[in-house]
Amino acid sequence: MLTILGFAMIATFLVLIMMKKMSPIAALVLIPALFCVFVGKGAKLGDYVIDGVTSLAPTAAMLMFAIVYFGVMIDVGLFDPVVRGILKFAKADPMRIVVGTAILAAIVSLDGDGSTTFMITVSAMYPLYKRLKMSLVVMTGVAAMANGVMNTLPWGGPTARAATALKLDASDIFVPMIPALAVGLLGVFVLSYVLGMRERKRLGVLTLNEILVDEKVEETETVLVGAGSGASGTGKTAATAGGSGSGTDAEDDEAGDAERFQVLDPNRPTLRPKLYWFNALLTATLLTSMIMEWLPIPVLFLLGAALALTVNFPHIPDQKARLGAHADNVLNVSGMVFAAAVFTGVLQGTGMVDHMARWMVDVIPEGMGPHMALVTGVLSLPLTYFMSNDGFYFGVLPVLAEAGAAHGVSPLEMARASLVGQPLHMSSPLVPAVYVLVGMAKVEFGDHTRFVVKWAALTCLLILGAGILFGII
Repeated sequence: MLTILGFAMIATFLVLIMMKKMSPIAALVLIPALFCVFVGKGAKLGDYVIDGVTSLAPTAAMLMFAIVYFGVMIDVGLFDPVVRGILKFAKADPMRIVVGTAILAAIVSLDGDGSTTFMITVSAMYPLYKRLKMSLVVMTGVAAMANGVMNTLPWGGPTARAATALKLDASDIFVPMIPALAVGLLGVFVLSYVLGMRERKRLGVLTLNEILVDEKVEETETVLVGAGSGASGTGKTAATAGGSGSGTDAEDDEAGDAERFQVLDPNRPTLRPKLYWFNALLTATLLTSMIMEWLPIPVLFLLGAALALTVNFPHIPDQKARLGAHADNVLNVSGMVFAAAVFTGVLQGTGMVDHMARWMVDVIPEGMGPHMALVTGVLSLPLTYFMSNDGFYFGVLPVLAEAGAAHGVSPLEMARASLVGQPLHMSSPLVPAVYVLVGMAKVEFGDHTRFVVKWAALTCLLILGAGILFGII
């Protein structure tokens, strides 16, 4: 009964938000509360919620101060060179912009934290997508998949959990998986190329002269500066045919105008060019500290945000202004995390997760025993999507590994197979970082889910296939 109710609760939540019948926050709170009553444990709802909030409070704190920290770094101009570099590569070509999004997300994912990856990627790319009228779900989907592949780094979480659960060395799990993960990342780049070509076909190949404008823009982060003498000043975004015979003169014009096309206002008053290297060193130290685990991540971001505000904006009114500028993102994301705590608290507290996991293991046919690594890889897609990494790696993986061991499948193979589902996991409604992604990109969670699930699942299967082909799994 609990198994059925667990799947029904998750399905109800996904259907309602994808059909936009409820907001994610309301659905995350009201649906589990209702199902908790159905289970007959309504009297313990308070305990379940408190347990969920307690477990996710460090994550919420980390997100709050991480948003403030990276928001300040964007304000002071730390990422302007990154934006200019991506822009120089992408010009105004939608295909290059989507590929650039995947590359940027993959590079930034080296810090091992999804939230910071999404904050940096969206902050750099959102104004460009918005200005060129590109699909924002393409940006969120590509970023989530690239981060999902990179999330398998030993310091990213899943690999360490698998190693801990099965008492293995994380490097023994990860290093042999590198070729398969490289294939998965290459698949994300190829997919971003295909999606970018689709956007190019929809919008056409825009020229910088067509989008350079000399107008007053409402939001600072989307200001475009320096229209130049050749710009029309009308702000039109009409597309031109890619093969219309514009010739090399047009390409030269593109290269010349690229330097004048700015996504972030180069004259905004919050810039601190004299403190650039201080901010770069502070950020590098912060990310190194995260990787080396010198302090808990929430503490690192709390200290980093306080230091960044104090040094860059020593006057209290300026600090208040920066906090106010990022308050919307902080409130939206932290509110979503605490709402998710209700969902996870009820799933764990009522025992639904345990029953769902046991049911999934029990339905595996006896004849599939020698192929338990393959089974684990396939199961990692839905299981890591419908439950937390902790629930899967500490609750389900040991059971699957024990069943595999009975048929001669090594724990190392099982551990590697369990990493396959991470590209899909990063878009799970139970992952706090995904709310940073959709919140900052101003994309509905349901729209993101509808778009990304099929592509993320395809990426997972690509990794699984490569692992089997290379003899890793």
